[in-house]
Amino acid sequence: MTNKNSNAILLVEDNLDHAQIVLIILKKLQIDHILYHVTNGEDALDFLRHQGKYANTKKYPRPDVILLDLRLPKVDGIEVLHNIKKSTELKDIPVVIVTSSSADNDIEQATDFKVYSYVVKPYFDQFSKILYDLGFQTIPQ
Repeated sequence: MTNKNSNAILLVEDNLDHAQIVLIILKKLQIDHILYHVTNGEDALDFLRHQGKYANTKKYPRPDVILLDLRLPKVDGIEVLHNIKKSTELKDIPVVIVTSSSADNDIEQATDFKVYSYVVKPYFDQFSKILYDLGFQTIPQ
């Protein structure tokens, strides 16, 4: 994580209870981060493309990692993933699928798009290891 927006996390999660779990995990791990949260696939793509209400790149920087649910309103998570991986500007951002789906088809599709990891909820141990592997550091005490 060496860019000027290091530790920026985009959470794409429509279930507010699940989003709250991610917040709790980040707090418990004392991960140094800035969290941006959108609740549907359409907003995720707008955020990543700096379109619409997310046009201000200083306020909504390109994230260092994307935590992506698969079951999303408006635009499905697999479609969001497809758009990320076909974009020259976005394809190198690590995407971690964080979902309740352990369906073989979902795992295969995500794997085809070369996601960084696929985590089935509940996920605390996997999630914390992934963030550390991606270079996120704890907050200095």
